Amino acid sequence: MDVYQAIATRRDVRAEFTGQVVDDATLMKLLQAAHRAPSVGNSQPWDFVVVREPGMLDDFAAHVALQRQRFADSLPEERRNTFDPIKIEGIRESGTGVVVTYDHGRGGPHILGRHTISDAGLFSAVLAIQNLWLAAVTEGIGVGWVSFYEEQFLAELIDAPAHIRPIAWLCVGPVREFAERPDLERFGWRTGAPWRMPCTGAATVPSAP
Repeated sequence: MDVYQAIATRRDVRAEFTGQVVDDATLMKLLQAAHRAPSVGNSQPWDFVVVREPGMLDDFAAHVALQRQRFADSLPEERRNTFDPIKIEGIRESGTGVVVTYDHGRGGPHILGRHTISDAGLFSAVLAIQNLWLAAVTEGIGVGWVSFYEEQFLAELIDAPAHIRPIAWLCVGPVREFAERPDLERFGWRTGAPWRMPCTGAATVPSAP
């Protein structure tokens, strides 16, 4: 599988894990791929906390369920009915959580390239997530990005220092298959827009294929 196939195949996996736990060797390959991401000023402001302890998985799953319900309660009835079937079962089902954290102070106070864009370090950490995700696809491993959580709760769950920000919980594990269509399209929440060739100002771009 080449990188273009991995990009096209990648899905946000919510409930299609096999229940088997990703083996340590494969998980290490994914984390190494994540660590090879580009970063502003070569600051590498990320860390990866692997969570497999059942009690921690249960605690996080319960917290996510509460936040998901609060979001559902905020929706008008029609949108809530569309949202209800979009479950988040991967926290327990995958058996492995990877918490990606961001350290704004990594690399010291003078980060080359961050002078005018303070969030450039945060963007770098997200690139590490994308590396991990695409590498996982090539290994037949699914990834689900969970964002229904309060940052303080997750920081305390993983015992992170006060200056460390948990920016993602990734459910990581083998999947039966990758869905043909993204879940949010299949469940009618939102359909992705078709790709369009961008053109702004006086820029000249080639014709779309």
